[in-house]
Amino acid sequence: MSPGATRGVLLPGAVMLPGGRAAEKQTSEEPEEERPMRTALCETLGIEYPIFAFSHCRDVVAAVSRAGGFGVLGAVTFSADQLESELQWLDEHVGEHGYGVDTVIPARYEGKGEEDPEKLEAQLLAAVPQRHRDFAKQLLADSGVPELPEGQKPRATIGWSEAAAGPQVEVALAHDRMKLLANALGTPPAEMVSKVQASGRLVAALCGSPAQALKHKAAGVDIIIAQGQEAGGHTGDIGSIVLWPQVVDAVAPTPVLAAGGIGSGRQIVAALAQGTQGVWMGSVWLTVSEADAALPEVESYLAASSRDTVRSRSFTGKLARMLRNDWTDAWEAPDAPDPLPMPLQGMISLEAVDRAKRHPGQGQQVAFNAVGQIVGSMNQVQPVRQVMSRLVDEYLEAFDELEKLMPGGQ
Repeated sequence: MSPGATRGVLLPGAVMLPGGRAAEKQTSEEPEEERPMRTALCETLGIEYPIFAFSHCRDVVAAVSRAGGFGVLGAVTFSADQLESELQWLDEHVGEHGYGVDTVIPARYEGKGEEDPEKLEAQLLAAVPQRHRDFAKQLLADSGVPELPEGQKPRATIGWSEAAAGPQVEVALAHDRMKLLANALGTPPAEMVSKVQASGRLVAALCGSPAQALKHKAAGVDIIIAQGQEAGGHTGDIGSIVLWPQVVDAVAPTPVLAAGGIGSGRQIVAALAQGTQGVWMGSVWLTVSEADAALPEVESYLAASSRDTVRSRSFTGKLARMLRNDWTDAWEAPDAPDPLPMPLQGMISLEAVDRAKRHPGQGQQVAFNAVGQIVGSMNQVQPVRQVMSRLVDEYLEAFDELEKLMPGGQ
């Protein structure tokens, strides 16, 4: 098909079949070049492309939403007050577009049931063995990462609990442009689901198996994100190409987003061909020009191959994929203490995270660089709009190649 040819337009939720045939009758005269991968979720959320971008950086979130995708801000490192400030900024910089917020409320964690954040923190601090504290401090000393400034204490805990995430949810729901609340670990609590849906927003949840997806569906989750083990951060052990269709079949007609190792338009075609309604991407945004990562961190991503990642419990207490370094290796050594359950391990590693961010040059060998296996294809720094344009162009090119395989294709 020539670049100037007109494609058919899909109804929300319809699938374009090989050869340009639509699964449902077309009703719009709008050329598909302007709407090349329209799915039902695009219609629901008012977005141009079903590309969902998870990022801890508000600039990336805003840029993706403005470019026709849907940016989702990872809130786990923010207090409620900090999140309020971030969302106020987003409200002013997304224009007429919407965005989402991603929280972390694990199904299981130490201290579950304690609703007072201060009491929970005190309880957890008392449960951290001194041996683990000493081991972590020695790793930082051996790596030559400077101490924090005098009088500045490392953070004690972050939002990996219902007690911490609850206030984040309240803040998110106070912002009209916040359209989707996602939970990154486990099925979100019933109270959260009902509260978010009662406000007219959508609830999403990530899963790594069909069994987890079914729990999400039973809880009334609106969107299920099937994340393969190639993904960065917390992830399971089933590969994406196997997991995506299993989850789609298990939870139909609940819409599913594909996640795990996606970094090209060809992969988006593959994901939609499996019956998903869009893609959830995180790693690729770590090297865009809008990202707030320090140069040494970005350089580490650009230089890494797909084999340079490892799933480790050494930072959060749950298996998460990240760049392998001295920190991850040390916690695997025979004489190392076993990583603690979430969120106790995070209370140890937060000092490493804070010191590495303050001194990125010295800190890369102990830094928490969560990234997926797609890092092997992340070889240059580009602005978000250019990445989005590339993804769409690659999608159309791959679709054209598939059309050529059909009888009568050219």
